[in-house]
Amino acid sequence: MSLGFAEKLSYREDVGTVGMSEIFDPPHVLQQKIENLATLIRKSKHLVAFTGAGISTSCGIPDFRGPKGVWTLQHEGKGVPEASLPFHRAMPSITHMALVALEKAGILKFVISQNVDSLHLRSGIPREKLAELHGNSFREICPSCGEEYLRDFEVETIGMKQTSRHCSVGSCGARLKDTVLDWEDELPLKELNPAVQQCRMADVVLCLGTSLQITPACNLPLKTLRDGGRVIIVNLQQTPKDKKASLVIHGLVDKVIAGVMHHLNMQIPPYVRVDLFQISLTYHQFPRSSDRKYVNWTLRVQSLHGMNAPLSFIKSVKVSFSDRPDLKTAILVKQPFKLKRQTVSTRPFKLSLKINFSDGCGCQCTSVEFPVNFQVLADSIKHDKDVVVQKLRKTAIQDQCCGQISLVEKKNHVPPTKEVAVYAIATDFVEYYSFSASTGLSEDIPKSNGNIMRRHKDNMSSTEMPLKKLKCC
Repeated sequence: MSLGFAEKLSYREDVGTVGMSEIFDPPHVLQQKIENLATLIRKSKHLVAFTGAGISTSCGIPDFRGPKGVWTLQHEGKGVPEASLPFHRAMPSITHMALVALEKAGILKFVISQNVDSLHLRSGIPREKLAELHGNSFREICPSCGEEYLRDFEVETIGMKQTSRHCSVGSCGARLKDTVLDWEDELPLKELNPAVQQCRMADVVLCLGTSLQITPACNLPLKTLRDGGRVIIVNLQQTPKDKKASLVIHGLVDKVIAGVMHHLNMQIPPYVRVDLFQISLTYHQFPRSSDRKYVNWTLRVQSLHGMNAPLSFIKSVKVSFSDRPDLKTAILVKQPFKLKRQTVSTRPFKLSLKINFSDGCGCQCTSVEFPVNFQVLADSIKHDKDVVVQKLRKTAIQDQCCGQISLVEKKNHVPPTKEVAVYAIATDFVEYYSFSASTGLSEDIPKSNGNIMRRHKDNMSSTEMPLKKLKCC
């Protein structure tokens, strides 16, 4: 899949230096620099991370200026490179998850990112401790009330243009805008101001995977120097700010950070991705009394972000009737996933939905049973979504696999009669290998999708109960 956000950028001839050769410090030099970096982080009072595209290359997302970067290949007339997996299914790298561990330990105070891939938010960095200078391909904002909407699909526009969705806060209803900057757009003050403040407060600004060429963002780390702070740069190419840095490390960011975490005696936490979707059933009886024994109903499997929003992690839905063999099975392959039927109103049945997940998910499929009784409205159920998600993540880590599913909410609407159930499912689980003295920083460290990690596949079956371990599809 090509990188849509890169293709949407306005053409610009001068994008700075591209195609720079990569530099690798000798192993013994790299080892010493990693130890020095660990010491600096351990002694820091206010650590700020400043990240660029280089921390996401191991996630399957190309950078911009590397040998196979977006702008490098465009400069050579080769067009936008292909990502190794769908953009919306990219998973955080070792570096992303190490930053989460440092933040939770109280060591890392703030993250400033030039990336638009949303991986810092997905990994678990709190929004209030993150400045996304160039926006987020998965975030929309209301220009009227300021409400933010984080999506599980890539927003269709860039350049802070209007999207097709509206604000849902109270009576606001304003058209939402995307948050990704184009070349001529100014950095939003909501992101820039806290970034400036944090760099001034920092005693260490750790620059990871960035060429430090895009202005004005590239000058932010230098603000720490005014009060005696230090700039550390970890990158495979030289940068214009190298001479200002106290320490420059040329090496793969993931390996450097894995080594730092080892020297700090800290574990890199696993990553669990949780996705949400909803199942709705709308029905009404025939108006004529002679036909009231029949009911027309419509089943939908859809996004929580609106009826027309893409459900990007679901490929198809198979609908069958486990207790009604007389009713024909249907396979829904086109979004919106919708099935219309007419059945007898007095006879309850169960809808069995096999949900097949799209490429890039650790889970192949899951099955959900949705009981239908047109004579009795189902009881409403409402769980705290954040609590459900946290329990799913905890259970996935304990089980060492993905595929756990939980009911978040079930509610009824009238008229017309409509039952809606919201589900959360752990669709990915990734465990990151610990750095060890025996393997060091060698190329022998096991990898998957470029990461020093192991991806655990699904364990899937049908369920309607929260937090149930699922059987393999």
